Amino acid sequence: MPRPTRPDVPGAYLARLRAIFARLPECHEEEAWVGVRWRVAGTTVTVAHVFGGEDQLFRITFRAEPDEVMAFQHLGAPYFKGEWGNNVVGMLVDDDTDWVELGELLTDSFCLQAPQRLVDRVDRPGA
Repeated sequence: MPRPTRPDVPGAYLARLRAIFARLPECHEEEAWVGVRWRVAGTTVTVAHVFGGEDQLFRITFRAEPDEVMAFQHLGAPYFKGEWGNNVVGMLVDDDTDWVELGELLTDSFCLQAPQRLVDRVDRPGA
């Protein structure tokens, strides 16, 4: 039986993500082994990775503080604990995604990963 294929991330989702990452200094997009990822320029630091799964669902993974990872894991869907490190959390992305919340989570991920000189340039309302 052939393996299911992974769908491409819909253009509308990528457009929303690109708008979020455009606000983060020196954050750039690149193709990943599957899907798309955003990295901090001049580093190998991945801020986030969005991809389609063999189950035809779309996911984005990003970094969070360890206590936040535990909280998200206990909340359940649409959140999950990522498999690629102890501070990786993920979220299912679909037509019901709260893009404002996701933007805040991705900004936090950037601030955890980027050099301080870039973090100092991020506009973080309420921070």
